[in-house]
Amino acid sequence: MTSLFSQKFELEQRFEAAARGKAVRQVLRVRGRDYVTTIPKRSRPSKRLDVAWVQSYLSGLPIDAPAPTRTLRVVDLFCGSGGLTMGLKQAARALGMKLDLALANDADLLALEVFTANHGPLLTSGADAQTLVNYHVAGRGNDASWSTWPTLIDPHLASFLADLDVLVAGPPCQGHSNLNNRTRRTDSRNLLYLTTVAFAVATGAKLCIIENVPEVLNDSQEVVRSARALLVKSGYKIDDAVLSADEFGVAQRRRRHFLVGVRNCNYEFEIKGLLESLRLSNLTVRQAIGDLLGSKSSGPFDTGAVLSKENLRRIDWLFDHDKYDLPDRHRPKCHQNGHTYPSVYGRMKWDEPAQTITGGFLTPGRGRFIHPRARRTMTPHEAARLQSFPDSYEFEPAGRPFTRTLFAQVIGDAVPPLMARAVGIAGLALLMGVLPE
Repeated sequence: MTSLFSQKFELEQRFEAAARGKAVRQVLRVRGRDYVTTIPKRSRPSKRLDVAWVQSYLSGLPIDAPAPTRTLRVVDLFCGSGGLTMGLKQAARALGMKLDLALANDADLLALEVFTANHGPLLTSGADAQTLVNYHVAGRGNDASWSTWPTLIDPHLASFLADLDVLVAGPPCQGHSNLNNRTRRTDSRNLLYLTTVAFAVATGAKLCIIENVPEVLNDSQEVVRSARALLVKSGYKIDDAVLSADEFGVAQRRRRHFLVGVRNCNYEFEIKGLLESLRLSNLTVRQAIGDLLGSKSSGPFDTGAVLSKENLRRIDWLFDHDKYDLPDRHRPKCHQNGHTYPSVYGRMKWDEPAQTITGGFLTPGRGRFIHPRARRTMTPHEAARLQSFPDSYEFEPAGRPFTRTLFAQVIGDAVPPLMARAVGIAGLALLMGVLPE
């Protein structure tokens, strides 16, 4: 295996003080060239420059980057509210590129609306992704092969997306989730993973990034093994890894599986090895959302859920006894006596990353979602920050007032952008080796 840290390939990251200490500069060194972006410091930042950079990013402060010299055509399947594309867009900007969003697809029309408001794709589709591409797979796992070569069903779409640069996708993961005890590992939605691979091959995507939950590796239909085999047989070099969001500036211990494929790449690569140099210091809940405490906004984006008297009493008990976990005797009976999810009704810790943020963050009984300093659950704004969405991200498209429940749906299901940014930088750095100068 060719070393990624030889003279042939180089990926490094460093942070420096700039503008007489009033800004932070990020320098990415790729293939012997430095790419520099700068962001002003927000008030009372961390002394650690990488944490200060993330805090400024979360506050929505503008990032100064050189004018892009290359445009990449991109498709986002199962795009949700846009976390993967947001991360990829930031990665591209940091490397002197910009994205041309050719197509965004998601059956969740609400999430697709949020995506469109932020990223302005040329085409959107709410169709089932399986209706966009024709293919058939023979065998499974390492023996998987195309018995029908993938092609896009609509010839106009096929022409429009020919010779695509990048495909990113986050196929539905509920079928794999440990919270889905009924159909886990056997859910038919798991095969949408292979639909993503077929779409990449049909469009000739040069770079393919697929995100999912770690449990996808245990799928009874071996979708990841099949995906690896199909991509390799279609001319891609691939690698995959389970990553933790808190290693890349996300104030949340969220683990996700990423598969990266590069077409016509002439050497092997290791995603974890590439990402080693892109790690950031752990961001705590305090560092991510501390400045939002005491916000005077009264709208649904900046206020916690209206809770029942029972849940208010549970929260009061935690604060009155300075505890972070609720004893069995104060839980509903369904969460007593050997319950599977001990973090429910839990209080977050101020000086640690949060646990995984889900669409249930408004409800204490669905996770560790009680604010560490205020007697309430998180606000959608706080959850968005913990997911690493900047304040500049628009979660309420013009003309559509959102409730807290709708905010929770589009925020909790998203891919953390800063996690996607790190994988995007690695993927785009690999892509540079196959693109013409």
